Amino acid sequence: MNDVIEILKRVGAVITDSHFVGTSGKHFATYINKDALYPHGKETAEITRLLADKAKDLGVEVVVGPALGGIILAQWAALFLSELNNHDVLGIYTEKTADGGQSLTRGHDKLVNGKKVFVVEDLTTTGGSVKKVIDAVRAAGGTVVAVAVMANRSPETVTSETFGVPFFPLAELEVPNYDESECPLCQSGVPVNTTIGHGKKFMESKNASNR
Repeated sequence: MNDVIEILKRVGAVITDSHFVGTSGKHFATYINKDALYPHGKETAEITRLLADKAKDLGVEVVVGPALGGIILAQWAALFLSELNNHDVLGIYTEKTADGGQSLTRGHDKLVNGKKVFVVEDLTTTGGSVKKVIDAVRAAGGTVVAVAVMANRSPETVTSETFGVPFFPLAELEVPNYDESECPLCQSGVPVNTTIGHGKKFMESKNASNR
């Protein structure tokens, strides 16, 4: 597991001692910046090969990840699974819906219908995003056989039971996360990082509500 963290550190993707806001709205001090990983083909290949290896014996026919970052993970993992199992494995993605869910669009719903699906994601904090992808796959008639992520930031609370299928985090990087009302970073006046994560949207929303 530590190998994955070392790969991420190698490309500057692990950032500490700042004040981040995640997709879930939670606040935390350590961030894994997937955008720092993806420009590096070698390191992206190393990690996605490890993701594919977790599902090599599960009969996977389609790999699904959420847009945007999950597109890259799904494509690479599908390629490596195709090579490992000597048959074509598709790599597709879900997109956000207006109500905050995830949906298979562009005809991708037809590609998962009746198929065994492997869901991949970069990180898990609450598991909420992955659950939405699983729901989208099931709504389209697919069977989710496993979930894998680069790193699980909440190993005590996000487990296989969370998703109802086998869950394979390549690394566990426990990062305390807080609601805004209980965030010690907010209480200490540490500025929100508006360059990485969802801090910019958070601040825009906060400023708008204070007008």
